[in-house]
Amino acid sequence: MSLKPVKVAVIGSGNISYTYMNTLTSGFSIIELVACSDLVPEKSKARSELFGIKQMSTEEILADKEIEIVLNLTEIRNHSNVSRRILESGKHCYSEKSAGCSVEEVQGNIDLAKSKGLRFGCAPDTFLGAGIQTAGKLIDDGWIGEPIIARGWCIRSRKVSHRAETPDPEGNYNKKGTTITYDMSGYYNNALVALLGPVARCSGFAKAFDKHIWENTKHPDFRKPIKVGSGANTIMATYEFANGCYGSFMITSESFGKEIPILEIFGTKGCLYLPDPNNYGGSFGDWGQDIMISRMGDEEPKKVPFTHGFADGDPEIPPKSGKREPGHNNWRGIGVIDMAYAIRRNRPQRCSPELAMHNVEIVSAIEENSQNNAGVYVMKSRPERPAPLSPGFIGPPEVMEGAIDNL
Repeated sequence: MSLKPVKVAVIGSGNISYTYMNTLTSGFSIIELVACSDLVPEKSKARSELFGIKQMSTEEILADKEIEIVLNLTEIRNHSNVSRRILESGKHCYSEKSAGCSVEEVQGNIDLAKSKGLRFGCAPDTFLGAGIQTAGKLIDDGWIGEPIIARGWCIRSRKVSHRAETPDPEGNYNKKGTTITYDMSGYYNNALVALLGPVARCSGFAKAFDKHIWENTKHPDFRKPIKVGSGANTIMATYEFANGCYGSFMITSESFGKEIPILEIFGTKGCLYLPDPNNYGGSFGDWGQDIMISRMGDEEPKKVPFTHGFADGDPEIPPKSGKREPGHNNWRGIGVIDMAYAIRRNRPQRCSPELAMHNVEIVSAIEENSQNNAGVYVMKSRPERPAPLSPGFIGPPEVMEGAIDNL
């Protein structure tokens, strides 16, 4: 028996909305994207026309009784407040990362959702892609033996983060909860939890490098100093996972040159070299995001074919809008697909509120403990390792959808 589609609306029709809307209108039977809104009506109008959905105000979306899930794609500093409005309206909420700028903000919305019997989920869902799902199967099948150490790097040029065009008179750009440590850590932390389970203890160092200037010629403060806020832009962390594996994680927005994304798992019998966790994994020429494995006796690492669907598409195929759209060739939004199935099947969702809390708690603990010289932090949140997708469902959306529902 077919399930009734879940109607979804989007609040926030900015840059990242393209890839979400493109995913949600790709032919998944469980989802019906019906509307979008934005503080700038021209943005939601353009998206509504492009994807054949309604342009509505946020108030109209929250009042519409047929809409069940609202996707929160607002700016990072607004995620918590907008999510609270969504939950207060009686609708399930799926937020872009991170779920909030503090543990208290996230916990408040988790408690609110529970009190109303609603779902609260959060990106990133890239760990549901072909890359991390294939890696999880390799680990579970014993290809690298017992995992011993994991390593993650997210090294970005400061030009990436300092080329914004929007004025920032209140210094929101680098306040706590809005910097790269909150914005990007979830990709790596969610992937590691999906592969190894939750972090039990963490420690590390964090700081805000300053003395930088706005580098975008279109920014009203071009060549003027960027205000130093309360948020760190560089972290060096160590993890102890509940399964006994150790990990290290480095992230910064203050380096130079091309972004360096590294995610590796070293085990007793081999090593896995994983795709950029900001993507889903793909194999299109030099830009390929492949899985490589090295085992005892191998002279060189070997490429591993994907066992799962949801790989990145060819980036040379242009987006429907005809202009640059971040992530236009990937599957951002499959976490919403999973939430819809979780609602209809009355089962846990993979992008759980506990997973969202885990990431925010890790980043908050490292930043605060570094400032206070507090040492090792014992994690309070212990999310379940997200249930893996079923292998073999590779093809168009209506085929890959089976991997999500098959739980």
